[in-house]
Amino acid sequence: MTTVVTDNCQGCRFTDCVAVCPVECFHYDGEMLYIDPDVCIDCSACIPECPVQAIFEEDDLPDDKREWIEINATRSKGLPVCSEQMDPLPGAEERKSALGF
Repeated sequence: MTTVVTDNCQGCRFTDCVAVCPVECFHYDGEMLYIDPDVCIDCSACIPECPVQAIFEEDDLPDDKREWIEINATRSKGLPVCSEQMDPLPGAEERKSALGF
């Protein structure tokens, strides 16, 4: 089992989750964060920190989000580690509102 970032993170890239992560499992690109399942220790500390509810335990993923398991595993490998909190992307607050949060 691993922790998975889903599409709610796209266009936001809030990094509150990174600030509480005890390991460096988060990676980022120009749109969102991803979790490296080989580094994640499944502590779940990041889940309640996400302001757009983009992070799930693998077993709790909605059926329509299952593809994000593989996306995180694949994308995280070639991207830089996010080890410190960063500013959200421009327009993140608007995206958050559009998502209903």
